[in-house]
Amino acid sequence: MFRHKGKARTFSHNFRLAAFLSFIAGVVNICGVLALGVLTTNVTGHFAYFAEAVVKEHNFSGVYFLFYILAFLFGSFIASLLTEYFSHKDSHAPHNAAMFLEILLLLILGVYGDTFVRDGINIPLLACLLLFAMGLQNSLVSKISKSAVRTTHLTGLFTDLGIELSQLFFYKEEGQRKRLLSSIGLRCGIIAFFFLGCVIGGVLFISIKFKVLIMAAAILVIALVYDNIRLGYYRIRKRLHTGDKHVS
Repeated sequence: MFRHKGKARTFSHNFRLAAFLSFIAGVVNICGVLALGVLTTNVTGHFAYFAEAVVKEHNFSGVYFLFYILAFLFGSFIASLLTEYFSHKDSHAPHNAAMFLEILLLLILGVYGDTFVRDGINIPLLACLLLFAMGLQNSLVSKISKSAVRTTHLTGLFTDLGIELSQLFFYKEEGQRKRLLSSIGLRCGIIAFFFLGCVIGGVLFISIKFKVLIMAAAILVIALVYDNIRLGYYRIRKRLHTGDKHVS
């Protein structure tokens, strides 16, 4: 799910990646809305609010929206920086560091988020942490899938889906239609799991508040552990296979 890159990735790899991480994005997004009143998986709306604050000369509130935008950007930057660094170190799982950082942030907010809000911790600061985590995730997923999967950017997804649905009327060759249908299926999967994450996250938030993020972090841990176990298995099998060739 995480370890395959570029042309080595199949529809199955991308769909599993999309299902897991778009669900997480949905959970984080609804948690941000219900707990903080802030969208935490994209920055499009924050640009509009930032522009409104500038036009109306509400400079103090405008700074918050600028921080939201920069937090997402910084998360994307850090994820790419970590992935590139460990790729150049010939790491077999260069994505692990960014994933660990996202898991750590979600766990901290899941365990202490309600306390932070109750104690009057600055809500924009908490929103920035969630936006940073989603910037991490979106950058990581984009790099792994070569931009085939984006788990937080539904505007672009609906745009691409509309384009591909129109192409069904014109692409008649079997190979073209197969690739097109796979892409449509992937985008529909991302949208569906994002929505599912929002619904389930919203229902759970009513009863357990910020602790819903612990569930999100646990899902990421399960996905990461599963992927690393499979990676270890294939590396051992490859070594054994190579050893058998040398013996023969």
